[in-house]
Amino acid sequence: MALATRQDTAPSRKPPVRRPTGLRGFWGSTVGKKTVMAVSGLIMLGYLVAHMIGNLKIFFGTEEFNGYAHWLRTMGEPVLHYEWALWIVRVLLLAAVAGHAVAAYQLSRRDLRARPVAYAHKRRRASYATRTMRWGGVILLLFIVWHLLDLTTLTVNENAQAGRPYENVVATFSTWYGNTIYVVAMLAVGLHIRHGFWSAAQTLGVGNATRERLLKATANLLALALTVGFLSVPVAVMTGLVG
Repeated sequence: MALATRQDTAPSRKPPVRRPTGLRGFWGSTVGKKTVMAVSGLIMLGYLVAHMIGNLKIFFGTEEFNGYAHWLRTMGEPVLHYEWALWIVRVLLLAAVAGHAVAAYQLSRRDLRARPVAYAHKRRRASYATRTMRWGGVILLLFIVWHLLDLTTLTVNENAQAGRPYENVVATFSTWYGNTIYVVAMLAVGLHIRHGFWSAAQTLGVGNATRERLLKATANLLALALTVGFLSVPVAVMTGLVG
């Protein structure tokens, strides 16, 4: 009877909580989500650099720019079929955008749950960077949809001509709303890259106290170069340099 009494009064032990492992555990962790954001962000940054360089071909005339647009659909031939390489790039970019957006949203929600009570005194620098990244991300997602409807499917481009990308770009930047949307989006791109590049370097373990100044200078230079490069096209159309 004494033995039974000791067993009845013994504290019950809860079974250990099994945490997910592998890819599921990686994605479920804060470090994993930040890593996904960093890697996907660098993929999109590489695309933006290549895309800007391609856009600048518009300054060399109609034939040069339209030839570049045609090459995008034939690159990889004859190993790959027509537009296969372009679709591979599109799928990779779609995966990068989706992973970046979902990870950012979930990290934001996790951060809010961790501190449900608002700070009495907000730190200006931190709140500024956070607001810039969040609102910049929303603006860029909306712009991607517009950009595809404008110059890929030609749905919202009233004066678009199938197979004539040079003329379609000029048509877009001949309207006040086309210019306004593009300028706002490119400014958001610059701010997003300025903060995101340095943040990605910290997440991937590249940044440290010694390299901090170099990384911030690189982030500023990339943001400035991409913003100026992309905005040079609508400015050229508006001023009559391209048309």
